[in-house]
Order: sequence, then structure tokens, then C-alpha cells
Amino acid sequence: MYTDESMHASHTRMQYIDDDEVNQEVPENKAGVSQTMGISRQPRPRLPAPRPKSMHSTNELNWQSNYTSVKERNAAMCNNDLMADVVFIVGQKSTGGVQRIPAHKYNLATGSSVFFAMFYGGLADGKTEIAIPDVEPAAFLNLLKYLYYDAIDLEPDTVLATLYVAKKYIVPYLAKACVQFLETSLNAKNACVLLSQSRLFEEHELMLRCWEVIDAQAEEALKAESFAEIDHETLKTVLLRETLHSQETSIFEATCRWAEAECVRRDLEPTNQNKRKVLGSALYLVRIPSMKLEDFANGPAQSGILTLKETNNIFLWYTATHKPQLPFPVKSRVGLRPFRCHRFQSSAYRSNQWRYRGRCDSIQFSIDKRIFVAGFGLYGSSNGSAEYRVKIELKKNGIILGEKTTKFFSDGSSNTFPVMFENPIQVEPDAFYTASAILDGAELSYFGQEGMAEVQVGKVTFQYQCSSDSTNGTGVQGGQIPEIIFYG
Repeated sequence: MYTDESMHASHTRMQYIDDDEVNQEVPENKAGVSQTMGISRQPRPRLPAPRPKSMHSTNELNWQSNYTSVKERNAAMCNNDLMADVVFIVGQKSTGGVQRIPAHKYNLATGSSVFFAMFYGGLADGKTEIAIPDVEPAAFLNLLKYLYYDAIDLEPDTVLATLYVAKKYIVPYLAKACVQFLETSLNAKNACVLLSQSRLFEEHELMLRCWEVIDAQAEEALKAESFAEIDHETLKTVLLRETLHSQETSIFEATCRWAEAECVRRDLEPTNQNKRKVLGSALYLVRIPSMKLEDFANGPAQSGILTLKETNNIFLWYTATHKPQLPFPVKSRVGLRPFRCHRFQSSAYRSNQWRYRGRCDSIQFSIDKRIFVAGFGLYGSSNGSAEYRVKIELKKNGIILGEKTTKFFSDGSSNTFPVMFENPIQVEPDAFYTASAILDGAELSYFGQEGMAEVQVGKVTFQYQCSSDSTNGTGVQGGQIPEIIFYG
């Protein structure tokens, strides 16, 4: 059953065109739709809404006069037996039931080249009842709403199935709307499963958006439940990724969880031997030798996934002068290069000018493209080296998206000192976020001057404005939090 937090779909092999429909060359899907996908409810793209319940019945003799437009009359005919000349038997009992859906060939053929070929092309066979077991009834009804009266009404629990049916019957605008909906719902918890689906549907723009999230928030993406539901080829593409911002131990643990889930899917006992079997060549894409010796000893060496010979050889690779050849990549991943948005043109210090005393320094900012905030660059002591205890926060509409309490050492220079969140935080365009820092340590500090209200870094434009949370004097023109450190 679909829910707002997860999306479940058939494991069965899907085809774009049924054998008893039309012999049209459309690529065959290579995997089933993934079962688990956390998608939050977001404002969704839509055209005119579906016909209201107050629509007059078409049982009336003069029902047409009750509607003032073609769109309203078509809406009244959608999923209506009146004048229907074809019936679709949609779905299958094993995946939620079968539904009988009446339709009108003309309406379908004018919106889909596949339906046109089925009903009016050279191979049209005149069938009046067509079984479509690979399509979900709710998704097929979404397709009919669009073909009859331009309605696009997407929900988290039907959007993937609707994308599938839009691709199957070559309805590009509906497919595009589904992709846009998925992009707005994209986050670390569903990025890997959406990557799997975007590869399946050959949606390259969605793939790029998924990689942005997976690279920057790899630790969270790999720990998500949905990671265990991706197909084997998608697993390999993730493990091959050079720019994953993650510890290799986390990658290894996620790979083991995927193997255990795959054993369950194949009705195999999740033994270490079977895990190796289902992983196949993917196991040798994990860069185990790039781990710290201690992490290897406490993790992969005791996991049971590796053979005794592999374990011994890796230990020798760490310690021996003459290192053995290993089947695993030995170089660490490059990861992502962080960007820094510096909002001040100069810095300064004056006696008794800038003090902390536990007060909050805050600034608001917005961006025009999605980024992932990794942390802030902060000013330190202007009176010699000193250690600071600091709490940083990132909020949106008063809700804390991320926070970290830590320490950093200031060497007494006017340099900025990075303070990072545990995991990068996804920040969306066209909304204001509040960056805050509360420092405790040497009171006299450097501070920024000649602040800029707008700063461009690469292809990302930042806009700054003062925050009401700021109680220590930081604003657009001067103060603390000189840098936002981000991936994007």
C-alpha cells in the first residue's frame, strides 16, 4: 500500500506496450519500480482541477446544456460508460486489484500517438476490451484526466506509476509534470531510489538532480531505508561514484544492507556467502583499503563478507613494505570541493569593538539554485590565539534544519575558521534561511565590514538581509558569519 512516507510498486517486469496492443518500438524497462520511496507532500504542478462532485449527472436527457465549455463536457465523460466504445481492465489482483475503466477512443487518440495507432492505425484490431495488467488503476485514471480535460493531479503515492503510464503511452507533458513533481520532492531519503527510477525512465535531468543530492548528502542517502531497494546496476553506479561525500565505512555498511535486502527479495537466506553472491562484482567497487586501519579492523574484517585470504591481504597492504595486489580500489574518493560565499569586502578589529558574551549573531540569506550548506566560516580572536566554543544553527521559518555545538581554534589572524554541520543541509531557492552562531571564548574578535547584499559564487547568487534573531550586532553591513560554506 502506498503511503506519504513510502511508495511501493510491482516487482514484476514492466513493458511500455502490451503484446496485444500495437507493435510499436518503445524501449523495454530493465527493472521493476522500486518499492520504498519517502516523498514529502509538496505544492504540486497542476492545470485545471478535476471536475467537482457537484457536476450534473449525464443521466439527464439534456445533460449537455448543464456545461458551459468543452472542457467541462469532456470532464463529465471521463471514466463514464455513456457513449464509451472501449473498456480497459487495469491492474492485477496481486498488486492491489483490478478496475474496469470505460473510455472513448477519440479522446484517447487525440492525446496519444500510441492510442491513435491502437485504434485507428494500420494494426488496429477493433478490440473493445483491453487488459493492461502492468498499469495501476489510479495512474491510468490520472492519464485519462489529462487526456480528457488537461487535469494534472499528482500525489506522492501515485506519481511514479503515473510517470510510467505517461511514458508507456507517450504523453510527454504529463511525464514532464511528473518529473517536476519528483524534483520538488527530492531529498536524501529518496534520492537513491529516484536515481534508480530516473535511470529506468531515461530521465536525464532528474538523474542529475539525484546525483547532486547523493553526492552532497551521501551519508544520509546511504543510510536511508530506500537505498536497500535500488536495483543492482544503480548500486554499481553509486559505488563507482568518485564524488560521494561519505566515509568509506558508511558505503561498506550500506552495501551490506543492500545485499541482505536482495537476499530476501530472491528468497535466499541472508548468509555471508549469499550476500557475496547477490553483490557479485559490486563488492569490488567498495574502496575498503582506503579506510583507516582501525575502521577496517572493526568493520569489514569482522563482517564475514570478505574471505580469509582477502582479509589477510588487506591487512598486509596496510602494514607490509611489499604490498599484495588487491581486487579493491585503494585510492580514496575525491569527494566534493566546497564553495565559500564571502559576504564582506574587508575585516577589522578595534579595542572593545566586538564582543560575544553568549549573544547570537544571525544573518538571513536566500539563493537562486539548490545548494547544500556544509557550515559557516567564522572570525576568531583579535587578541592572540584562543579557543572558542560555538553553536551554529540553520533555520527556515523558525524551524531548525541543522545545528552543531563544537570547538574551533583561532590563531589570532583575521582568517575565517570553518565550523561544519554533521551533514550538509539541503537549501532550496526562493526562500529565506537564517544562519546563526553563538560563540563563547575570547571576547575581542575580528568582524566584517563593507558587507554586500548580493554575492555571486559560480552559478549561485546569494542575497542577504538582516535577521531579527541577531542580538549581537551582526547585519548585512558588518559583523560575524562572514562565510557560508556549501556544495552545489
